[in-house]
Amino acid sequence: MDPLTDLLAALAAGTDPGPFALVRRDGADHLDLFTGTVRTVDRLADIPLPDATAGPATLALVPYRQIAERGFACVDDGVPLECLRIERHHRVPLATACRALPDTPVRTTGAAFDITDDAYAAAVSRVLTEEIGRGEGANFVIHRTLRARVQGAPLTAALAALRSLLLRERGAYWTFVVHTGARTLVGASPERHVSVDDGLVMMNPISGTFRHTGAAADRAALLRFLADTKETEELYMVLDEELKMMATVAERGGQVVGPYLKEMSHLAHTEYLLAGHGAKDVRDVLRETMFAPTVTGSPMENACRVIARHEGTGRRYYSGVLALLGHDDTGRQTLDAPILIRTAELSPTGELRVPVGATLVRHSTPAAEVAETHAKAAGVLAALGLGPQAPAGPQPAVRLADDPQVRAALAARNAPLARFWLDQRPPGTLALPALAGRRALIVDGEDTFTGMLAHQLGALGLSVTVRPWHAEERVRAYDLVVVGPGPGDPTGDTEKMTRLRTLLAELLDAGHPTLAVCLGHQLLAGLLGLAVHRRDAPYQGLQRTVPLFGAPRRVGFYATFTARAADDRRDSPYGPVELARDETDGAVHALRGRGFAGVQFHPESVLSPDGVAVLTDLLRDLLPAPAGELSTASQA
Repeated sequence: MDPLTDLLAALAAGTDPGPFALVRRDGADHLDLFTGTVRTVDRLADIPLPDATAGPATLALVPYRQIAERGFACVDDGVPLECLRIERHHRVPLATACRALPDTPVRTTGAAFDITDDAYAAAVSRVLTEEIGRGEGANFVIHRTLRARVQGAPLTAALAALRSLLLRERGAYWTFVVHTGARTLVGASPERHVSVDDGLVMMNPISGTFRHTGAAADRAALLRFLADTKETEELYMVLDEELKMMATVAERGGQVVGPYLKEMSHLAHTEYLLAGHGAKDVRDVLRETMFAPTVTGSPMENACRVIARHEGTGRRYYSGVLALLGHDDTGRQTLDAPILIRTAELSPTGELRVPVGATLVRHSTPAAEVAETHAKAAGVLAALGLGPQAPAGPQPAVRLADDPQVRAALAARNAPLARFWLDQRPPGTLALPALAGRRALIVDGEDTFTGMLAHQLGALGLSVTVRPWHAEERVRAYDLVVVGPGPGDPTGDTEKMTRLRTLLAELLDAGHPTLAVCLGHQLLAGLLGLAVHRRDAPYQGLQRTVPLFGAPRRVGFYATFTARAADDRRDSPYGPVELARDETDGAVHALRGRGFAGVQFHPESVLSPDGVAVLTDLLRDLLPAPAGELSTASQA
């Protein structure tokens, strides 16, 4: 008998077939069957990846609690990091698998969300008011879990659900069952978190959810969805957040490709691909990219605090990853890691969990986010007998993603974005000779936008170091110090705010070249005597054209607070200060004086098409060079 038949025969005889995984990857005409032994490890660095023959070596089930490896907050539920050491690998034709897998209905009892719709809507309202409204971040993902009990053998139910997903779900990156003995996971994840192949690192930010009934989606409704500001900005924000991650694992950051439409049986998503070259150990790549903003929020570190505050329970494997590690034919490490969403977890006793979440942004409404959680769960729930099935059979002959108007609407989303992240360019193209040999230190205020900023400053010719706000550093050993962005109330007296204010005061007293961005700008404005206020409506993921010292600049904001002033110039303890203000409310978008400058927006953001030009202008003033050596960059 073939390996799949052997496995199913053991199951039919009432015995556990042992650890295995059945995986269909995006577009494949076969499933990979992995069998072997399972071991539990403590850290991602402990995932076994022996130097061996080419092919997959380990499939790791990475729970959300591993986020603690990055020093981020989480509710520790003790769920283990399990590793299937792959001893045998077989390919099973898709048609063969569909014929062999159990064709029986899955029966469950007691199905209900652990949080009612009303309670979830109230949680959404609290996050919008208490977190986004108070400057704690741009977007957050709060989850809820549908629970039920499976009747009959849980593993048989999981394999029957897999068959249903293979026949009815479409657009999934991985469709899978993973059985370790202690648990079984079954799902159809739409999203690649990160992959590494031949040194190419790829990530796949997905956001924006178009819901439909499972029949053919309505084209006119889809076009309205693609034109919706909330959905567009939601995708831009997760794109920025994953670019931050790519900045740490790829040598020159990530290049943006897309956007695309991912069509599934009950919904469609908009998505980008990010690509860049890197040489890190794939386990380090996993660690540095824990976890996707599409399932956590941004900025990442504070998003984890918000999740812990508002969820109060552990996430188990939800928003973690499956990670397939191995080597290619040349011995280079490989990685393929889908996000664990649209996934059910079954215990050996039949307890069923299906966690889902919604991305909350400043435009969110509680009712819409409740509906989104139901739509996201629909595909897996249908396979488990808890909802209407999508029609079985091949994908539609004509995809909406191929419709000319849909393609035009998607392409239009790139028009306002920064070409710096969309275009390929040879190294050194933007380098400015006057900056050669000069060193910059970026002080990170808990927002890894600093990684993207480092790539931009590096592209302009600076040698850049990034350090967290609490690290000890001889800052005046650098030619330029950048006090960077971060979440929180700039008028407060937390340790972070106090230390960043002290640092800025020391730099100003010494006349040391200083650039302040977002949170850094707000703190700098306070030291210069400007009042800092909370905005009536947050500027989170908002793009605007603003006047900047005589020139209009298109830039992206992620801020809840702003300084305000009534005049364009003012005196300060550090000399005269020039202000770039909003004509309507006096909000200070930027400021500059002798040896210092601040910007409220993010020049490094994908929402800032004029970001490189702004940085070049500011560097010309902060790091003077002989006439003619430093010219204003074109939009890049």
